[in-house]
Amino acid sequence: MTKRLVEVFDTTLRDGLQVEGASATVDDKLRIAEQLDLLGVHFIEGGWPGANPKDIEFFARARNELTLTTSTLVAFGSTRRPRGRSDDDATLRNLIEANTSAVCIVAKSSEYQVVETLQTTLDEGAAMIADSVRFLHGEGRQVLVDLEHFFDGYLQNPEFSLRAIESAVVSGATHLVLCDTNGGTLPHEIGRIVADVRNHVADDAIIGIHCHDDTGCAVANSIAAVEAGARHVQGTLNGLGERTGNTNLSTVIPNLQLKMGYDCLPEGRIQRLTSVSHHVAETLNRAVDPQAPFVGSSAFAHKAGLHVSAIVRAKDAYEHIDPEAVGNGTRFVVSEMAGRATIQMKAEEIGIELDGAQVNEVVDDLKRLEHEGYQFEAADASLELLMRRAIGQGAGGVPEFFRVESMRVITDELPGGAFTTEATVKVWVGTDGPDGVDAQRHVCVSEGNGPINAIDSALRSAIADALPHIADIHLVDYKVRILDGATATGATTRVLLSATDGRRDWTTIGVSPNIIEASWRALEDSLVFGLLHAAVR
Repeated sequence: MTKRLVEVFDTTLRDGLQVEGASATVDDKLRIAEQLDLLGVHFIEGGWPGANPKDIEFFARARNELTLTTSTLVAFGSTRRPRGRSDDDATLRNLIEANTSAVCIVAKSSEYQVVETLQTTLDEGAAMIADSVRFLHGEGRQVLVDLEHFFDGYLQNPEFSLRAIESAVVSGATHLVLCDTNGGTLPHEIGRIVADVRNHVADDAIIGIHCHDDTGCAVANSIAAVEAGARHVQGTLNGLGERTGNTNLSTVIPNLQLKMGYDCLPEGRIQRLTSVSHHVAETLNRAVDPQAPFVGSSAFAHKAGLHVSAIVRAKDAYEHIDPEAVGNGTRFVVSEMAGRATIQMKAEEIGIELDGAQVNEVVDDLKRLEHEGYQFEAADASLELLMRRAIGQGAGGVPEFFRVESMRVITDELPGGAFTTEATVKVWVGTDGPDGVDAQRHVCVSEGNGPINAIDSALRSAIADALPHIADIHLVDYKVRILDGATATGATTRVLLSATDGRRDWTTIGVSPNIIEASWRALEDSLVFGLLHAAVR
């Protein structure tokens, strides 16, 4: 049986970039367009040519630098001005000069918007649509029309909203995109109105849907529209957009394709959804919500021991689809809620073997430490070390690379008001401990721009000769959270420390009422983890 086609129109590069705090260079936009083409969306809206220098440059460079194999690049604009002429309208001329085969223009389809915003008559509002579409169509462009405020306008005056549609269709528009511009319409209203339009238009044009998420219903509204006859869905990757965002294509695509049997992407492309979603997010420096459906890092993560035990026996027990269908994967999160099965599966995932007694030890340690304020979900490296330490120093365990005998930190305020910090670290380097013949004692003093930086510097100096891989380990992030603020300066602190050796990244954790102790625990785990994996390479 032939599947029903639903076109995907991505407007991340225009509507998506209207989200507060987002910005993209022209290079960023070109790279994002390449990713969207890799995903296989039907249309990529590149921006509004002529509206700003960046979009002018984007379309100019796209002609030579952007090679799309699946998608059609679209330039966005608006209808001609009230009481103006299409053939000398600057916006329409910019659309032609953008040199894209398809254009999308926004048109007022609400009586209120035409009369109050455009300050013109309904006759002129309809003529603006007809003239603009006719001009662009005559210039050889495929014309999609975004009917702005359509649902609000239809509820107020359906006669004019349908007249706006007719003006577009008879002038050559291929797509009529109904826009819930204010994002306030609910799914039952969307479904009813789209069905009315579908009956009115018949097969004269493709009905599309463009929703905003102000009620949290953009995805549901888009699905309701498709069920009512729409065959074109507009949205943004990861739901980016002004105010609360646009329809999230990362969610609506798999719902339509995997759940409802529609064809949205070419065969095999939906498996790229997670990687493309995260690639675009990194380019725009806006991380994907971990709990985002389908593509989030927690979308198929399991924490409760009951869930994990069930998944061991039946993988679909707590997963509504196979995560690999969207390029994601099952993940087991270890916490105080974990049972033996979770620990055993996590150990196998890491590649270590734990016997029954060691599993019990890890479970007990885990529950005790999380009660103290540890949170191993966010500290993958500390969790691995906890499991390896249950084995000991043998195969699969954690060697004793170094042992700190003592450390001292001194902070002085100089007469000019500046502060200096000095750390002294006494450390034994060697696996035999301070009494072993191979162990060597080092005492190092270092200054730093704070106590943790000074300790880190002194420790590295002490062990660098014996453990040269320490030079490859770089700390890249340091976060402190107060766990019980009611105790003021006596509060327990949680420190998360992220590091890299250029090959892999990891995070460690430390918790203590003493911020220096908490930081030291995270720092020690971070260095040990890096040395451990350097030793096994």
